[in-house]
Amino acid sequence: MAKWKLPGPIVRALELARQAAHAGEVPVGAVVVKGGEVVGEAHNAPRSLKDPTAHAEMLAIRRASEKLGAERLEGCDLYVTLEPCAMCAGAIAHARIARLYYAAADPKGGAVEHGARVFEQKQCLHKPEVYSGIGESEAAELLRDFFRDKRG
Repeated sequence: MAKWKLPGPIVRALELARQAAHAGEVPVGAVVVKGGEVVGEAHNAPRSLKDPTAHAEMLAIRRASEKLGAERLEGCDLYVTLEPCAMCAGAIAHARIARLYYAAADPKGGAVEHGARVFEQKQCLHKPEVYSGIGESEAAELLRDFFRDKRG
């Protein structure tokens, strides 16, 4: 029986997450796609950039906005290796991302299906379609290995 093949953007997000881990950052990668084309991508970089907002999603959204010349990313999909936090979920809503695909759940810091559940709030002006668990085992393994190595 053939193994399920992961979509290209989540494979790329996992590659970016590995780059983050190699750089000493929490291994999270994000890719923004429009019409089948990658328009923005990034990995976590708050430590290296000395910027608490430099989460993979935030950086990928910024790069996509620059490339497309627009603050609204209507028709774009965001693939990320970890459930977005409240800050990133807010940015996703403000950017009008059409679809969010995330790999691993984050019961501690996530804000999509856990915690604040940003998109379920009546004040949320835009709610993307959300798909979770795509590449979950790979993303969770990266995170487990990273934090195990950090604890020594």
